[in-house]
Amino acid sequence: MADPSTLAGARSNFSARSFLTFLCVGGISTLVHYGLMALLVHAGLPAVPASCAGFALSAVLNYLLNDWLTFRSNEDNGVTAPRFAIVALSGLLLNHLLLTLLTNAGLSIVPAQLLTTAGVILWNYCIHGAWTFGSRQS
Repeated sequence: MADPSTLAGARSNFSARSFLTFLCVGGISTLVHYGLMALLVHAGLPAVPASCAGFALSAVLNYLLNDWLTFRSNEDNGVTAPRFAIVALSGLLLNHLLLTLLTNAGLSIVPAQLLTTAGVILWNYCIHGAWTFGSRQS
């Protein structure tokens, strides 16, 4: 049985403020990803490794900013960082599943990807708030 105080702390992670912060953090992380990729490609690195480097840096930034700004977690980084990685991987799998289902159902790629992205954002926000970052700081 879950500890009721933990559940109350997780519920307090959900608000309009935290959702908007989550979206802003994601936007900043995406800009860092693309910015580093562009710099590395301009410097002569092939696109795929440049994108991977940008993704890695943006993932670390995304984790730190969500921990600090969005969810204000009391949990130790040794607990939250692996959880964040698991949720990120599950988001990638969900992206694959939803995009496959929507395109197989006949939806063209752009609207299918937009719907998929919305679904993954909601998934990530809910799971990070309820599980990844646990209880909030006061």
